[in-house]
Amino acid sequence: MRSIILVASTRIFFIAMAVVSLWILLRGHNEPGGGFIGGLMGAAAFATLAFAAGVDEARKMLRIHPGVLMGVGLVLAAISGLPGVVLNGSYLQHQWLEVPLGLFDLKLGTTLVFDVGVYFVVIGGVLSFMFRLYEEEQG
Repeated sequence: MRSIILVASTRIFFIAMAVVSLWILLRGHNEPGGGFIGGLMGAAAFATLAFAAGVDEARKMLRIHPGVLMGVGLVLAAISGLPGVVLNGSYLQHQWLEVPLGLFDLKLGTTLVFDVGVYFVVIGGVLSFMFRLYEEEQG
């Protein structure tokens, strides 16, 4: 039997954890954080939702299969350095634009694409594992 209080509070925590996860991702290639830590935080948000509301609810919120997310992330991470190599011979050091956001400066370039790829791989991998564990436990 699910607790209504747990499910309701988890939805609030899910939103907060997802926002923090994206913040860690975006500031990560300049400061501590990045794709791996942001991905772990994002996966923790979905795992918390799966614990409170069930795996089906968490899968619905994810909207894409974790395996597909891992594949997309792997391709992004693998090809992220190619523009820099082609344009100026530097792997993962090419920047297109720097956007000041107040708390930090967002540098748009190959490192951000790599971080997003790692973010997707980590979320997909952790959730594949977690969802499978929750499903085996329930049934």
